[in-house]
Amino acid sequence: MEKDNQKPEPSLTRYVGSAIHELRLKHNLTIAEVALRTEISRSMLSKIENGQTSASLETLSRIASGLGVSMSSLFRQYDIPEGSAQLIKSGEGMEVVRRGTKRGHTYHLLAYDQGPTKLFEPFLITLNDESETFPTFEHAGTEFIYMLEGEIEYRHGTETYLLEPGDSFTFQADIPHGPERLIKFPLRFLSITIYPTFE
Repeated sequence: MEKDNQKPEPSLTRYVGSAIHELRLKHNLTIAEVALRTEISRSMLSKIENGQTSASLETLSRIASGLGVSMSSLFRQYDIPEGSAQLIKSGEGMEVVRRGTKRGHTYHLLAYDQGPTKLFEPFLITLNDESETFPTFEHAGTEFIYMLEGEIEYRHGTETYLLEPGDSFTFQADIPHGPERLIKFPLRFLSITIYPTFE
């Protein structure tokens, strides 16, 4: 009877660490040089590369920028079947952390096979009554929000908008935006950012 010699997929933490390591070597950069570019300590970068610790979305974004690549390229070949489709089963999206969202905020990234150029980022966002801080975001692209559950007052620039289940909200993401007031729980919404493309 033939034995199955297939190796299991590495954990996402180990995979991303390995991808960062390979990209760093490809660009002939030392850990010290990446640390200087990203303002992340050498010891933390070493732990990330060796799969000893998970990195937040903010940290991964800084590392990708320091390496001169898009953040999605760090995940491009992870657990991807042949073909161009990707299925993320319920509850299996990669959980990430954004700056200012450590408590009461959960972000699940729903797709990360986006090729060398980041085209879009879809998140399922959950906020609960432990959410103590309301961060303000500014980034490139157009953002689309679709409310699934709860009620939230959402700020965009100087205006605030009441979002309820079934509501959709589209705006330019380079204008400061973010939750202003959490009104009704549970609170869940889809947030999809479409990034500009340059021919």
